[in-house]
Amino acid sequence: MTTDELPGPGGVPGPPSNTGPSSSRQLAAPAESPHILAALEQLRGVLVPGETLEAYAVQRRIFALTKRRALVAATSGRFIALLRGFFGGFTPIDLRWQDIEEAHLRVGIIGADITVRAMRREDLASANLAGGVFFTGGLRKDQAQGVYRVCQAQSQSWREKRRIRDLDELRAKSGGIQFGSAGSVPGGTGREDGDPVARLQRAKEMLTEGLITDAEYESIKAKIVDRL
Repeated sequence: MTTDELPGPGGVPGPPSNTGPSSSRQLAAPAESPHILAALEQLRGVLVPGETLEAYAVQRRIFALTKRRALVAATSGRFIALLRGFFGGFTPIDLRWQDIEEAHLRVGIIGADITVRAMRREDLASANLAGGVFFTGGLRKDQAQGVYRVCQAQSQSWREKRRIRDLDELRAKSGGIQFGSAGSVPGGTGREDGDPVARLQRAKEMLTEGLITDAEYESIKAKIVDRL
């Protein structure tokens, strides 16, 4: 549930916040403790102009007996994990939606775990993200499910965008029709750039990954073979 008002201590909504970049959309947390409300303020402080908070999940106390509870959030542009220092302060770790390969949710009896796997990129190197995987355990179940739903929606959206981009590139090289265009892409001189074998291999990989259908694969393969 979203609101334009930030709840104050004890769950009483406070005045609308107009100072932060995410003031146009805030999440209510009527039952949160003052410490969690402070963490949410820290989270909102790292949002960029125009970015909105879609969902968040707080780690349950039983899973953080020797440390401060972690907080994960899904915004309109990224997945953020807020690691809070024992003596104060915090460290935000964020992954853009376009860099996330998949997200997993495991719901247990007393808590839920979220695992996010990111595609490898140069600026992903971090001691907390070994192998491009981030894991947070012991989250409140209902909140974790809300974050997971946003992760899934964003993952599907960006997967489709990558599929269309790859098809555009492959069909342009094959002299075919680009998705999203009104007509055919001219074949020019009829000679294609690149190795036909590499293009066939790429098309096969896309078929295996489910990015294209069998019919699309056969069409692309026929166009490449015709130009040999």
